Amino acid sequence: MSGPYAEVIGDPIAQSKSPVIHGFWLEKLDMPGRYERAHVTAEGLADYLAARRGDPDWRGCNVTMPHKQAVLALLDRLDPLAARIGAVNTIVPEDGALVGYNTDAPGFLEPLREDLAGTHYFRMARVLGTGGAARAIVTALADAKMVIVLAGRDVDKARRLLDELDPSGEHHVAPLDHFADATDFAFDDREGCFDLVVNASSLGMTGQPPLAFDISHAPPGSVFYDIVTSPLDTAFLKSARDSGFRTVDGLSMLIGQADHAFRRFFGAVPPRGEADIALRQRLEA
Repeated sequence: MSGPYAEVIGDPIAQSKSPVIHGFWLEKLDMPGRYERAHVTAEGLADYLAARRGDPDWRGCNVTMPHKQAVLALLDRLDPLAARIGAVNTIVPEDGALVGYNTDAPGFLEPLREDLAGTHYFRMARVLGTGGAARAIVTALADAKMVIVLAGRDVDKARRLLDELDPSGEHHVAPLDHFADATDFAFDDREGCFDLVVNASSLGMTGQPPLAFDISHAPPGSVFYDIVTSPLDTAFLKSARDSGFRTVDGLSMLIGQADHAFRRFFGAVPPRGEADIALRQRLEA
């Protein structure tokens, strides 16, 4: 089948929802093109890119686990944001060169845009997890002038991550299990503040251990955000909602990052707004 196409690569790849998102937008815009999954192993990564580089129909690919850092050495050029994050999730051929971008950072911030457009006395994000996704999230939040408490099993790794990604920021680290037990900490007045609690790990995902987070660690008015997409409504989000907190699910980031990638692949603006409702219905079907 000829014609313009893009892909998502990873190992495993069958679980990726990206083909549904890009396919929906291509269909709504009545555009030629397709978007597919490609199972690419670590050993096959270099060969995959070498083969696609010479294909005039190939518009690029999204990169998922476990290749977001491994691809860096195989690209001709990195967008400055991707270079800062140290991870690539979107590769686009530009004038014969393979260029790496990171759309996870702007995609993560998309559902928080209205919050962040306001003025606050203080902004703090409690980010749980220090893996690949956390790199983009920490960079995005630091750029949004948020103070970050980064929690991980290894606090030394958390500190190294903060020092690498935002060395001038006054951020903090904590052991992940610090948040598992209840606290009687009395939060000060949160009027005029913005507080965010983010699960940036795979904990709570289907087949993974649960994320242990006691709701007493969240300041009043916090927004809870989980990047896990399977299940979509995680125990972390349910617990937050039951306690009256606003929640943001993993599809928000997934659709947000895909929007930025779609523009680069197909040179068009995807239909959003009301179209997101139909897209979510398709993704959840």
